[in-house]
Amino acid sequence: MPRNFLVVDPEKDFQVIKGLAAPARIAVLKLLRRKGALNVKEIGESLDLPQSTVSLSVQLLEEAGLIRTESQRARKGSQKLCTNIYDEIAIVFGEAAEERREDGIEVSMPVGLYTAFDVSAPCGLCTDESIIGLLDVPDSFLDPARMKAGLIWFTRGTVEYQFPNNARLANLDVTEIEFSMELSSETPGTNPDWPSDITITVNGIDIGHWTSPGDYGDRRGSFTPDWWKLKGSQYGMLKRFRVSGSGSYVDGIRISDVCLADLQLDRHHSIRLSISVREDARHPGGVNIFGKGFGNYDQDIVLRMTTQ
Repeated sequence: MPRNFLVVDPEKDFQVIKGLAAPARIAVLKLLRRKGALNVKEIGESLDLPQSTVSLSVQLLEEAGLIRTESQRARKGSQKLCTNIYDEIAIVFGEAAEERREDGIEVSMPVGLYTAFDVSAPCGLCTDESIIGLLDVPDSFLDPARMKAGLIWFTRGTVEYQFPNNARLANLDVTEIEFSMELSSETPGTNPDWPSDITITVNGIDIGHWTSPGDYGDRRGSFTPDWWKLKGSQYGMLKRFRVSGSGSYVDGIRISDVCLADLQLDRHHSIRLSISVREDARHPGGVNIFGKGFGNYDQDIVLRMTTQ
């Protein structure tokens, strides 16, 4: 099952902080996470809280975007059914670094700071010092230490990152966006001839895919730590996926007709990037995503927004 994460910037996400700032509301979130969808009466009975307290808590949590409510017909009238949205909420101080440039905005996102994932083994994560959790166990992608990851890999599935749409906050017009990241295929050991179709999705729209030629281990990556065995993936290729008014490109080569207008950036508070290896891909050869401390490029996933 996909797991959803919310990364909270305490300097900007005040509504979310407000939603979390009461024991009763935290108790409601925990209950919904454990029990699934419940109505207001069921929540009150489970937590031994008055209905007025539960109703106010539900209202504030919904306004903060932390739960979803739906009115359904009941035996007498209607009931408000409440559902938790996120499996994990992380308050992060300065993990995603933003840099303002004369022609736009640049945001660097650590590879372990994904907000949702659904992956299959072989898979894993590691920091520049050690493995995170257990190898080939997808639930290790839940480990809080993932935020320090410098390398993640999986055979099939997807990871999604949520970048702040700071151009929208600043009322700036975006003329193009670009994501740069170091990628390779993934196979047990390494194999330079192991093609993999890696699909890039932005705001739920596939902008296209890039076929990685292989999984590289002929030499140690420039920044790959010494403890990482040479038989493991060492480095990838730095790829730049760009969406402009005329279409989508990888390293300047057109990959689809999806253009900037299709992404509707002016309607979204965030820009969601998904990196996937699909089951129906022609070359489903897995993926390595290299971040700081691994590979040949000492960078995380970088979003650049050109503005005017």
